[in-house]
Amino acid sequence: MGEPAFLAKIVARDQAAAAVAALPGPVVFTNGVFDVLHRGHVTYLAEARALGASLVVALNTDASARRLGKGPDRPLNGEAERAIVIAALESVNLVTWFDEDTPVALLAELRPQVYVKGGDYDMRMLEETRVIEAQGGRALAIPFVEGYSTTALVQRIRRFADKGDKE
Repeated sequence: MGEPAFLAKIVARDQAAAAVAALPGPVVFTNGVFDVLHRGHVTYLAEARALGASLVVALNTDASARRLGKGPDRPLNGEAERAIVIAALESVNLVTWFDEDTPVALLAELRPQVYVKGGDYDMRMLEETRVIEAQGGRALAIPFVEGYSTTALVQRIRRFADKGDKE
């Protein structure tokens, strides 16, 4: 029994442009930490994929994720583990990483037709929007799935662990 086929969806950053060029278009691009996968994430990724023929997910490396200020022990899952979980999703065609604070340089390299973020972002304020629109693409926000947040989930787990409660 060999490796699962979905592992082939994971590519190193220096191989990402060639891999994206081989995908059917339009190509949709999104990015994030995706630390503890939950309903909000999978709904968002399925909706992102519905906007095109292929979905590329760029994950913050562990170092990049730590710089986001989500807490000293985040991400809880390392970048390789997060990539495997995201790659296993049917809606995702390709997974890669970026180590910068934003995926601006990666967007310029990969040149997707659509860039999406969750509805909690003001797309007009993002440099990513300017980059994608300058390339002839479009940027849009997918409505945020209320009640689902990794940070809130981690806080809830810790609260129960501290109390010794079981849910």
